[in-house]
Amino acid sequence: MRVARYAAAGADPAFGLVELADDHGEHPDTIARLTGDPLAGPVELTGERVLLSDVRLVAPVLPRSKIIGVGKNYADHIAEMRTPAPEGILTFFKPNTSVIGPEDAIVHPAASSEVSYEGELAVVIGRICKQVPIERVREVIFGYTVANDVTARDWQRGDGQWTRAKGADTFCPLGPWIATHLTIEEASDLALTTTVDGSLRQDGVTSRMIHGIAELVAFCSSFATLLPGDVILTGTPAGVGTVTPGQRVEVTIDRIGSLSNPVIAEEG
Repeated sequence: MRVARYAAAGADPAFGLVELADDHGEHPDTIARLTGDPLAGPVELTGERVLLSDVRLVAPVLPRSKIIGVGKNYADHIAEMRTPAPEGILTFFKPNTSVIGPEDAIVHPAASSEVSYEGELAVVIGRICKQVPIERVREVIFGYTVANDVTARDWQRGDGQWTRAKGADTFCPLGPWIATHLTIEEASDLALTTTVDGSLRQDGVTSRMIHGIAELVAFCSSFATLLPGDVILTGTPAGVGTVTPGQRVEVTIDRIGSLSNPVIAEEG
């Protein structure tokens, strides 16, 4: 299934199940409304169905507590950054105020001269968990979505730590929906591309992660209780680069979807 959050004109966001024409070839892309939040408890279909083209998709999840990012998890990205490889799994936090959805604007801070995109696979947690063994990780995953771990690279270097560089408002686009039908094995071998104004910049495969999905979830749960809706960003492949206001970044992951966001200048 594809679980999305969407907003019709003048209405509050709601959750729904997306059905694409490519699934059956018999009808246009639609979304069927759910009674509540599937990350919070049982839901049912309301019977209401609308055209996907008639609504606006918003971030498919707003983490109740945290987004945990994983740094330097692709060898080719470590090489292009010319920085040492971490001895273990390198993690950082992004606040939930950094989350935006499809077509929302990434705001380029006036105080930064080097804002970079990082296309990534994101894991969405589905239940409260702590100290999860690797062999039981699949039990706590709700699904997968597409992420862009936007980073102010000059702030990252200058600050000596990553809070401001990774955590600014609008620096965590997520979407277009959560794919709940993929197994860990399937999600571990997906093509990932990033384009800027249609030009290919990143061309990777999730199978090239240094630390796999199960290992990352188990590790994150070893030091922090994970809650439903928490998001783990799994790292980015080579090809990262800067964007400027007026450009558009699109991250696509096979079997999940595409996440597209314009870049605008900070006002004032």
